[in-house]
Amino acid sequence: MRRHGIPEELLTDNGKQFTARFGRGGEVLFDRICRENGITHRLTRPYSPTTTGKVERFHQTLRRELLDEHGPFDGIEHAQQVLDAFVADYNTHRPHQGLDMARPADRFRPRLNEGLPLRLPADLRAAGALPNLEAEPETVAEPVLVAPVPVPVEPATPVMSANGMDPVDLAVEFTRVVPASGNLTVCGQQFWLGTHRAGLTLTLRADAGTVELLAAGVRIKKVPSRLTIQHLRQLIAEGGTRLQPAAPARPGAGGAVEVERTVNASGVVSLGGRPCPVGSPFAGRRLTVRLEGAVLHLSDGSTLLRSLPNPLTDDETARLRDARPAGPAPRPVTEPVRVQRRVSSRGWIAVAGQRIGVGIGHAAATVTVEAADATFRITCAGQVVAEVARTTTKPIARFKVRKPQR
Repeated sequence: MRRHGIPEELLTDNGKQFTARFGRGGEVLFDRICRENGITHRLTRPYSPTTTGKVERFHQTLRRELLDEHGPFDGIEHAQQVLDAFVADYNTHRPHQGLDMARPADRFRPRLNEGLPLRLPADLRAAGALPNLEAEPETVAEPVLVAPVPVPVEPATPVMSANGMDPVDLAVEFTRVVPASGNLTVCGQQFWLGTHRAGLTLTLRADAGTVELLAAGVRIKKVPSRLTIQHLRQLIAEGGTRLQPAAPARPGAGGAVEVERTVNASGVVSLGGRPCPVGSPFAGRRLTVRLEGAVLHLSDGSTLLRSLPNPLTDDETARLRDARPAGPAPRPVTEPVRVQRRVSSRGWIAVAGQRIGVGIGHAAATVTVEAADATFRITCAGQVVAEVARTTTKPIARFKVRKPQR
């Protein structure tokens, strides 16, 4: 990375040197280096060597062009020197058929990112003598540390407020600046915010149950807290503001709630153990489901994608898993909603309970309906067939055409 720059992402298999995915958990050194330098570490599926097929194929080239013709090495240092010479010839002199007989060095361009300086652990040392390593500067610019210097933590004694509240009610508000890596760390708990938010000042409200992150008063995310009472006392001692504990609110009681759900391949999400169709165009996407009264809003976090009837009662909403109080309402899209319908043999279609005559000449054809606030515009093969006034106030619950019945 010192020589060629920091990559945007890396693809590896599931070896123990790369990840602890199949171990006891935690974070290995390789993952730590990727996290601190803003590198997306992608892993292959288990038992899928074809995902890293280029690496597997390179093993064959290395064996045929070097190992099969070379005798035993005198030692690790000798093997490293021979391998370095092979790599130099492979990249700078050997033409490659996959590159139209060009050389990799002719195509490669270093990626130098001045906004994210290289960050390596202080105890990291090179294994063996690498070529030209002595000629490179050893000093590496360290990024500015956002978190303040930790103070000694007092013994774990119960913290009781003046009115005799339980320690779990301790809450604190403080500010932090997102580092260049986009990964904010507070008392050992990490919050991934993305490199696009680097330099943004956030307000964090934390207690023993949850941590809420806000930017300019707008909540970005709310996650479970791994902070202990000692951590909260430490944050208060470092300049944080102690908050008065609020009465525990029951999700869904008297207000809107939000949950995060992934739409399955059939366009269905699960709410309270009940399947709720939201539309096959959103299959595979992670969306925010906002339940407010009798309406269900589907959004990507900021933009309203679809509004549907709420299938849950207040009691079922209150028992939703991972429910949280809803933030600002999503902004509606400016474009009209488009749905598809198949014209009946009599030349009719139905949208939101309203029957629209298209004409018997379009029987069995699939038409597109643009649903605005006051009109329905029907098009077929790019041509406008009809435009009628909208007389229904029912929400649209079906967006794709049904399969023709046999």
